[in-house]
Amino acid sequence: MSTPPGAYQPDLPAVPPWLNKGDNAWQMTAATLVGMQSMPGLVILYASIVKKKWAVNSAFMALYAFAAVLICWVLVGYRIAFGDKLLPFWAKGAPTLGQQYLTGRARMPETTHFFSDGTTIESPMHEPLYPMAAHVYFHFTFAAITMILLAGSVLARMNIKAWMAFVPLWLIFCYTVGAFSLWGGGFLYHWGVIDYSGGYVIHLSAGISGFTAAYWVGPRLKSDRERFPPNNVLLMLAGAGLLWMGWSGFNGGAPNAANVAAPLAVLNTNISAATSLLVWTTLDVFYFGKPSVIGAVQGMMTGLACVTPGAGVVQSWAAIVMGILAGSIPWYSMMILHKKSTFLQKVDDTLAVFHTHAVAGLLGGLLTGLLAEPTLCSIVLPVSNTKGAFYGGDGGMLFLKQIVAALFIIGWNIVATTLILLAIRLFIPLRMSDEQLMIGDDAVHGEEAYALWADGEKYDPARHGWHGSSSPPETTQTGFVNGARGVTISL
Repeated sequence: MSTPPGAYQPDLPAVPPWLNKGDNAWQMTAATLVGMQSMPGLVILYASIVKKKWAVNSAFMALYAFAAVLICWVLVGYRIAFGDKLLPFWAKGAPTLGQQYLTGRARMPETTHFFSDGTTIESPMHEPLYPMAAHVYFHFTFAAITMILLAGSVLARMNIKAWMAFVPLWLIFCYTVGAFSLWGGGFLYHWGVIDYSGGYVIHLSAGISGFTAAYWVGPRLKSDRERFPPNNVLLMLAGAGLLWMGWSGFNGGAPNAANVAAPLAVLNTNISAATSLLVWTTLDVFYFGKPSVIGAVQGMMTGLACVTPGAGVVQSWAAIVMGILAGSIPWYSMMILHKKSTFLQKVDDTLAVFHTHAVAGLLGGLLTGLLAEPTLCSIVLPVSNTKGAFYGGDGGMLFLKQIVAALFIIGWNIVATTLILLAIRLFIPLRMSDEQLMIGDDAVHGEEAYALWADGEKYDPARHGWHGSSSPPETTQTGFVNGARGVTISL
């Protein structure tokens, strides 16, 4: 009889009795999918959805955040979010770099939930059937995408040095608070609040903190605010596609197991995204007379953000309801309410992260309080008999809890983000200089996205020159060069 391959021999130290290979494989796959939402998904999306002169800077802000968050996460961040309790909303920070810690069974020490008597265990400590390294990396990808989503509010004017300082501070003092409170065994977790995969921890936090940051950093140049066309719509769609498909790992990995909740969450995620995209596009057609590709992408995002807090605890018909509301309420807040509000117009939220993530994430959290199905809740939640208000009984209490949790996340993010930025402002200007804002990438990085002259760069004959002429040709107001429609210069 032949000896089985090494990985399948009994009693291997690399395969301890508690390890479930299916759960382990799925968690690593899900983590990779979520990581690809940021790298390269949002890097591509940000680089292409902005004006050409900001393509490099926007992509670099996402790239830097991804790398910086990972190092901060393993040095201290993970255990502030999922370690031993220090405060009701914060855990004790420590490195997660030791071999013994990372190869041991994953565990969240503060997730043991007791009945009201304080001594009888209602649900045991959450210990997934895979190594701690898989859990650390999976939740790093969540932290990274939150940071990058926030960046969308301050693109095209935030000082890159200020951003480099902001990323680790916001991760430690803002993101970890929501993560521990709702996921790691903090007070909202034990109170029974549902945030299945980050409607509050990620989307509401990113949207509120992004809007707050946009207020303190200040606006883009007036010319950029008035005219900010994407430099590559097709590449933008490629980035959006990576974001959408990666969401299967985002919500499918949240149960920390390849159980029945995972595929349901994946299906609900896609149903909500598709429904929201169609509703947003339909509203664009009725209101503006034609569909918008950028609008379709925004509708996709709001559908994904809205279903996230309840993807694994609502039925699929509820995912359609969520998609309908996600495609209409954020659309109204962005297209109608925003134009009527002096304050909303004053704050220059570059990619409308407030509408696509804060409004959509809040909406999803509240809808989860209404639509959470009792049997599905029992699969993934620590508090027994949890159900949405739609299912009667004491379900209305869950809706109230969802409101309170949202208010806590909103309040903490406003205050913490403000304090972080005011502290940074003492040492580093938050906004680029006007000269840098006029030129863009070439002034900030000494690099350009495309080997073409236009869109903000100062003309230098020694560098740019003109083919077949010693002087630049006449440029019409339409942007055509000497009547040749194939060459366009943005004025």
